[in-house]
Amino acid sequence: METSRSPRGTLPFWCVSAVTALVLFASAAPSPIYPLYQQLWGFSSFTLTIVFAVYVIALLAMLLTVGSISDHIGRRPVLLSGIAMLIVAMVAFALADGVGTLMAARVLQGIATGAILGALSATMLDLQPDEQTGAMANGAAPGVGLALGVIVSGVFVEYVPDPRVAVYALTGVGLLGALAVVFWLPETSPRVGFDDRRHLLATIAPRASVPSAVTPVFVAGVPVMLATWSLGGLQLSLGSSVVARILGITNHAAAGAALAVFFVVAAIAAVVFTSIDPESKRAIGLGALFVGVLVTLAGALTASTPVYLIGSGIAGIGFGTAFVAVVALLGAVTPPAERGRVFAAVFVGSYLGFSVPAVIAGAAAGHFGLRTTYIGYSVYVIVLVALAGVIALVVALRQRRAVATPPRMCPLPDEAAV
Repeated sequence: METSRSPRGTLPFWCVSAVTALVLFASAAPSPIYPLYQQLWGFSSFTLTIVFAVYVIALLAMLLTVGSISDHIGRRPVLLSGIAMLIVAMVAFALADGVGTLMAARVLQGIATGAILGALSATMLDLQPDEQTGAMANGAAPGVGLALGVIVSGVFVEYVPDPRVAVYALTGVGLLGALAVVFWLPETSPRVGFDDRRHLLATIAPRASVPSAVTPVFVAGVPVMLATWSLGGLQLSLGSSVVARILGITNHAAAGAALAVFFVVAAIAAVVFTSIDPESKRAIGLGALFVGVLVTLAGALTASTPVYLIGSGIAGIGFGTAFVAVVALLGAVTPPAERGRVFAAVFVGSYLGFSVPAVIAGAAAGHFGLRTTYIGYSVYVIVLVALAGVIALVVALRQRRAVATPPRMCPLPDEAAV
């Protein structure tokens, strides 16, 4: 089945890519502001971990329930409702006056983000000019959004009066523009609806599944999703503490820039390596992740900012190639009518890797210390990378054997009688 094409050319595709980056921008923007909240309201690092956790719980709940609903009711209604809720969340952030309202805003943001991530990825593939560009944009947009979120928010915290309002006002204006863009976009998924109430309930029942034809590729990609997004979670959870307390970078704008190196390089790598086939891209990515984590860990242990940043850049290459490779491999085998469902499952796996280790690390840092926790987290990511490499190798060997072994032919009736 052919991918939907817009009569307006590739502009809708790039608009959806920009909206995806904006949604991830919004998710990263609160991170540099958390120290201000702690100073104002005097809550502990463990409470900060809970604020992070409620966002992810809400996001995963939505991915597991309505993540595939755009395959039934169309992409546009899901995107419009999700972006509208994100705007409400930005207002809640701007008006937050305590931990309770901050958590409420984060829950709203998690609900909205979880509802639309799968639909955004599916829409990008629906509108893609070609498979390489679609996979590249799907892999690069999150890195661009996360990088800009921490950079812009860090600059606002350091230099703009009342950044707790200004950051969210800026993001809210951007989201209003995104609403207009989505109204303008062509609908790319037929509104097939539901057969009956049981069909609807079965669709929104909590689950993460993929079609059987996609399962082998998806399973092989899970360790890559976990490794890449766990590293992203490390940057946005312990990364700010490492930059401030170990590297001694106290300027919020500089700290945001240091954290953004990983995501900026990831986005650049996704573009630079576009023409390489997915299998080679995954191999390059896993190698870069392995080396990058080791170099970053060495920089943290020696308190060397240049070494830490070089390691972050190498690891960013790994993120921008390995995750894009998984997206490309999945996009090639997923029918258009199943894209919302499949990419909801992709983001479930990705955000589990992004959040669960980060929450555990946040709690562990209070008991074992930042340095020890950072070492443990880095070892965990290295193990995931090694596991992903082993699985990729096993899958490749099986595919080669399947190609090399001709299928057995059943004898003809008269041959069997001989």
